[in-house]
Amino acid sequence: MIQNRWRPTPAPAWVTCIPSRNHTELVPDFSRRLAQRLGLPFHTVITKLFDNQPQKFQQNRYHQCNNLDGVFSVEAVLPGGPTLLVDDIVDSAWTLTVAAILLRNAGCPAVLPVALAATSDGE
Repeated sequence: MIQNRWRPTPAPAWVTCIPSRNHTELVPDFSRRLAQRLGLPFHTVITKLFDNQPQKFQQNRYHQCNNLDGVFSVEAVLPGGPTLLVDDIVDSAWTLTVAAILLRNAGCPAVLPVALAATSDGE
């Protein structure tokens, strides 16, 4: 799908993922295998500093965004080039948005988000 249908421009140079404390190996394992399949290196650069409530339980966009305040940290030195950012499920897209902003602020030139699944109605 990524190589044959999406063909993102710019193409990713490396793969990373959003960590989960509930499913510690699910997304990193998938992300490693995806990176290998794409012939890209996988780097763990995002750290989840503390647990927060699931996004799907937040009442509105303000609460969804506020729920992520300070939750993630990104290493100061990133690999070069754009990254493919993998998450498990997109409920509000705020997790991907916040992680992408942190990556961009740390010097990543482009962030290409992808998720294993998405909730169609936010539930």
